[in-house]
Amino acid sequence: MATADPVQEDGPGESSRRLAVCVFCASSNKIDKVYLDLAEQVGAELARRGHSLVSGGAQVSCMGAVARAARAGGARTVGVIPEGLVSVEIADPENDELVVTPDMRTRKGEMDRRSDAFLVLPGGIGTLEELFEIWTARVLGMHSKAVVILDPTGVYEPLRELMTGLTEQGFARPKIWDAIGWSASVSEAFDLLERSQPRIEYTPADYAEAEL
Repeated sequence: MATADPVQEDGPGESSRRLAVCVFCASSNKIDKVYLDLAEQVGAELARRGHSLVSGGAQVSCMGAVARAARAGGARTVGVIPEGLVSVEIADPENDELVVTPDMRTRKGEMDRRSDAFLVLPGGIGTLEELFEIWTARVLGMHSKAVVILDPTGVYEPLRELMTGLTEQGFARPKIWDAIGWSASVSEAFDLLERSQPRIEYTPADYAEAEL
C-alpha cells in the first residue's frame, strides 16, 4: 500500500498529506464535454495540492483528461491497464509509470495497492464496479482509505436514493454512510480525501441482512 509522506511546511492551499489519489472515471468518448472539463479540473487540483495520480492508464475520455491535467501541473501519474484493453482504451505512454496487468481483477488490486485515497467521478458500469468494491471493503473495515464521490451534476443521485432505500429496508447498514463522502465541489472533494479516516469496526451482528 502506498503511504502518504507528512510535510511540515506548506504554501497556501497545499495539503500537509501527500497522497496517491486513485481516480475512477469514464472511458466513454460519447459523454458531454462537461465531464471531461471536470476531469481536467480534478487533475489540476490534484497537482496543485501536491498529490500523485493513480488511474486506469488510458488516453481516452476522462481517464486521459485527468492524467494530462495532472502532469501539466507537475504531478506524477501512474496508469494501470489490463493487457486486453491496451489497444481498446489506448494505453497512455506519457504516464510516469504504466503498469499492464493480465486482467481486470488484477488491475483493480494493483490500483488499490498503490493508492492512499479514492475519488469517484461520473462513469459507467466499470466505474460503478470499482466504486462498490472499494466502498464495500471500507465498510467491512478492510481498509481506512478515504472514498469520495464527486458528482456536481447529479449523475449519482439515483444511486444515492437506491442506497438510502436499501438502508431503510435493512439490506444495508447505516455504517455504509460512514464509509463514503459525497461532494459537488472539486475543492471540497479533495478536502474530504485529505482527512484522516477512522477504521470502521464491523461486528458479527453487522452481517445480518436486516435490523432485528
